[in-house]
Amino acid sequence: MENKETFNYIVNEYERFRPVYPKEMFNDIADYSSLKQGQKILEIGCGTGQATGGFVAKGFTDITCVELGDQLAQFTAEKFKGYPSVKVIHTAFEDWNGEGSPFDLAISGTAFHFIAPEFGYRRVWELLKPTGSMAFFWTVHVPMYDDLHQEIRLHYRDLAPHLNDAALPSPEEIIEDRRRITDKSGLFKNLLVKEYKEIQTLTSSDYVSLLNTNSKHRQLPKSVKDELFHRIQESVDRAGGTIQKDHRVALYLGKKA
Repeated sequence: MENKETFNYIVNEYERFRPVYPKEMFNDIADYSSLKQGQKILEIGCGTGQATGGFVAKGFTDITCVELGDQLAQFTAEKFKGYPSVKVIHTAFEDWNGEGSPFDLAISGTAFHFIAPEFGYRRVWELLKPTGSMAFFWTVHVPMYDDLHQEIRLHYRDLAPHLNDAALPSPEEIIEDRRRITDKSGLFKNLLVKEYKEIQTLTSSDYVSLLNTNSKHRQLPKSVKDELFHRIQESVDRAGGTIQKDHRVALYLGKKA
């Protein structure tokens, strides 16, 4: 089980090492929702404002961000202090009073799974205008099976077998499961799922720093985590100092029914 509080304590690391969302995705969201400048966006779980920044860069700056973590909320408020219409509210989405509603678009980046779907989708539906849209997106881990990744799996087998990605549901299963959850709510129509794929190359240091922003890795005992990261970094260095990572994002679009 992931811990939704994890990222609040690693704000700078999260901002530096987490991959950004693809620019194409923001174009697709704007096109699907027919979003116009000045229309109101609700963001659920803004984190360090990575998705927020994607919309701001396109001129969509009327954004209300609801963020549980106090340090994350403070970071994002400071990051966008030059945009007075970007408002960051420090509270749990479940406790928020919906100030500023109704909204034209609701977005959430790699965060909505922390909210019970029975509550979350209904609440989003309530906060949207009749013509409103939702756009929820997640990074999806994709296992790779080249020699280097197979060697790294041996380290997981020895130190953290429950994190062996070969034993986890496939990316396709994960993406389909979220589609079913979204569809099951019955609150959104014209559901569309899009995927974005990119192969990234990371140094050994950046790779373990990225792993260190993953909540499941951070829940390991420190001695185990340190040894695991040491072995992984040594493996990558022996293989030439860089490692490839399949970066995938799944986007779920829907219109208020």
